[in-house]
Amino acid sequence: MATLKEILFSTLEHLGKVDFEEFKWHLQQKVLGFKGIPESRLEDALRTHTVDHMFLNYCIKTIEVTKYVLKKINRNDLVEELSKIPSEPTGKSLVIREFYKQGT
Repeated sequence: MATLKEILFSTLEHLGKVDFEEFKWHLQQKVLGFKGIPESRLEDALRTHTVDHMFLNYCIKTIEVTKYVLKKINRNDLVEELSKIPSEPTGKSLVIREFYKQGT
């Protein structure tokens, strides 16, 4: 089974250059009550690094934030695909699992 990071990465791979840049711009703004990710962390970030920054910033709400931003850039097709995955776990379990999966 794919991890949430892998699912998110796969989703971002479906964005072209312009859509990906707009997606990152939205992440720099206040989103669903979260502080924006600093521009310096995202300006040259690849999709893999963007995923890492999103999980650091949004923790268990990352998929929810992703859906919100995808709606803002009119990529409802990707929102629909993300809606098919199981609900996000609650609490710190996701952060802990992702930490151990990375082997750190």
